[in-house]
Amino acid sequence: MATPERIHMIAICGTGMAALAGMLKKAGHHVTGSDQSIYPPMSTLLAQNNIACKQGYAPEHIEAQTDRVIIGNAVSKDNPEVIETLKRKLPYLSMASALETYFLEDKKALVVAGTHGKTTTSALLASILVSAEKDPTALIGGWVKNFNSNHRLGDGSFFVIEGDEYDTAFFDKGPKFLHYRPQNAILTSIEFDHADIFKDLSAILQVFQQFVRLIPQSGILLAETGSSEIDQVLKDIPCQVERYGTELDDPSQHNICDWQARAVKQEQAFIIFEVWYQQRCLGRMKSPLIGRHNLKNTLAVIALCHHLDLSWPEIQKGLLDFKGIKRRQEIVGTVNDIIVMDDFAHHPTAIAETLAALRLRYPSRRLWAIFEPRSATSRRNIFQAAFVQAFRKADHTILAAPFATEKIPPEERLNPEKIITELRAFGKTADFIPSSEGILDTLHQQVRPGDLICIMSSGDFDGLHKMLLDRLNKTEVKPRPT
Repeated sequence: MATPERIHMIAICGTGMAALAGMLKKAGHHVTGSDQSIYPPMSTLLAQNNIACKQGYAPEHIEAQTDRVIIGNAVSKDNPEVIETLKRKLPYLSMASALETYFLEDKKALVVAGTHGKTTTSALLASILVSAEKDPTALIGGWVKNFNSNHRLGDGSFFVIEGDEYDTAFFDKGPKFLHYRPQNAILTSIEFDHADIFKDLSAILQVFQQFVRLIPQSGILLAETGSSEIDQVLKDIPCQVERYGTELDDPSQHNICDWQARAVKQEQAFIIFEVWYQQRCLGRMKSPLIGRHNLKNTLAVIALCHHLDLSWPEIQKGLLDFKGIKRRQEIVGTVNDIIVMDDFAHHPTAIAETLAALRLRYPSRRLWAIFEPRSATSRRNIFQAAFVQAFRKADHTILAAPFATEKIPPEERLNPEKIITELRAFGKTADFIPSSEGILDTLHQQVRPGDLICIMSSGDFDGLHKMLLDRLNKTEVKPRPT
C-alpha cells in the first residue's frame, strides 16, 4: 500500500462519502471529517470506524498536517472549509475521483448504472460474489444487510460500484460514474430524473452514452431490453452488449433478448423462474426479491455472474442468502397484523413497480401508499400526471406536503391536491395531509389488522415509521370490518 495519508473529508456524512471514509480508514489512512447534519446510520458507521466527525464547517476542522481534502458534492465553493483548503493550497479531490485514485487502479470495476434499481442490483451482485468467496470490494448507495454496512474492503480482484449519474462536485459538474473505469457494467433503465441538474432527457442520454463508451472492448454490458432510451445510448459502443428481460415484456422484444426469465411463478415469499440464455434454458432460480423490477435486476446479476465464471450453485446460494437493503421494501415492524414498510421510492416508475410488487406478494392485504415528495424532481410538476397513474395501484393514498417548496419557483411546483382530486375521480381513496403528525393521526384512526402501509420518501419523513409503530403498540386497533 502507498504511504498512509492524513485525509480530511468535507460533508463526510453523505452515503458515498461515509462509505469512502470507512474504506480509507481500513486501508490505513488517518481520516477526519465534518458535516452540517450528523445522524445515523452514517454517524454510526463513522463511529464504528473510529473516524472523528466535527459538527458544522469551520477552517480549524482541517488539521495542520492534512495531506489531502476530499470534498463532497453537498457543499459549494463558499463553504468555510473549502475556502481554507484553497487558501492553504491543499490537494483536493471529489468523492468519485478519490475512489478512482485510491482503489480502482488494481481492481476490475463492475459498475451498476441506471435511473432505477442500481442500489439493489449492485448490493445483490456484491453479496453473491462474497458468498462465492471472491472477496470483492464494494461501495453501495444503500445499507446492505449482508454487510451491515454500505461498503466492504476486500482482497479480491472485483470492485462492485453503484454508478451514480448525479454530479460530482462544485468543481466537477460531470456525473460520478465517469470516474469509475467500468470493466463490465449493468444498465438497468434510463428515464428523466434529477431535474435540479439535468435540463431534459437528452442531457441524461448524453451522460449515459459517455458512460457506456468507457467500457473496453474486452468488457461486457448487460442492458435491459424494451427501452428506447437505452437503445439510443448503445449505438456504436465498443464492448460486447447483451440484453435482458422477462417473458412478461413486450413480445416484440423477445427476439433481441439474450437473457430471459421464463415460467415465472410467485410462491409465498419467493419468485421462481427459468433462466434462458440465447434460447437455451440454463436452469431454474429461486429469488427472495419480489416484483417484476426485481426479477429483471436479479436476471441482470445472474447474467453478469455467469460471465464472471461463477457456477450455478454459487449464484443460487448467494441469491438465497441475500438479506436485502434497508429502505427497499423493508418491513420495519408488524403490530396487530398491520405491516409497516419503509421504501426509498420517489420516482413514479419506482413507486408503481413497488406497489405492483406488494400487490403481487400480499394480494389479500389493503395497501396504503404514503408519500412525501422530497427529491428535487418529485417536488416539481414534471411528473404531475405520472404520479396519478403510479398511485392508482394502491387502495389508499396519502400525500404529504412537498419538502422545501420555497426553493422551487411557484410555476414549477408539484400540485399534490390535484393528484388527490384525479385519484378520487378514478374511485380511489386519497387524501392530501400536509404534516407527518396529521398523517399519523389519520393512519392511527383508519388502519385495521391485515393492512400494509408502505411509507415512501427519499428522506426520513420525520421518522413517521417509528412514530406509527409506537402509536400502534400503545393503543388497541379496531378489527377489520367483516
